[in-house]
Amino acid sequence: MSTENTTPEEREPGSSAVGWVVAAAVVFAGLALILLGEEVAPPLSRGDSAPPFDLPKLSGDGNLALKDLQGRVAMINFWATWCKPCEEEMPAMERLYRELHPEGFELVAIAMDENRADVERFQQRMQLSFPILLDPRQQSARHYQTTGFPESVLLDPDGYIIERYVGPREWDHPDYVSRLRRLIR
Repeated sequence: MSTENTTPEEREPGSSAVGWVVAAAVVFAGLALILLGEEVAPPLSRGDSAPPFDLPKLSGDGNLALKDLQGRVAMINFWATWCKPCEEEMPAMERLYRELHPEGFELVAIAMDENRADVERFQQRMQLSFPILLDPRQQSARHYQTTGFPESVLLDPDGYIIERYVGPREWDHPDYVSRLRRLIR
């Protein structure tokens, strides 16, 4: 039956009331999400201040915070032991760290793993000397708005974002090394 030429009484009984109930439920659900949901931050981009963090070191000797990197060009790498691309880029990160750390470069890897022992075994197997921080609840990754692992954020000495790198890189490639040296100077 077409509803174009019918009166409200000839249409299905209660269809108007059901529509209002559904519409009210949608509006209520939307308001609840807005009022109870987590505040959505604007996207991070070049020139923005890096979100602060203060996380335990894998080495067990306290925490490392963003403010501890002040005055140095720094790269923060978000990763996990189960991430194959993360594992593939780690040797190049280690070589980069060993070459540029004495010149004023800092590299910090934030592990998203829930199990500390997995991260310890990974560090030993890969022979990594740069600081590794633990963030099993992945709060830092949310604050930095990562989209996956690995993801790295390059910071200037004042803690501002220079660049975001999504995916693995050959970090010890001469182009990255020379760019970082220019930033350090």
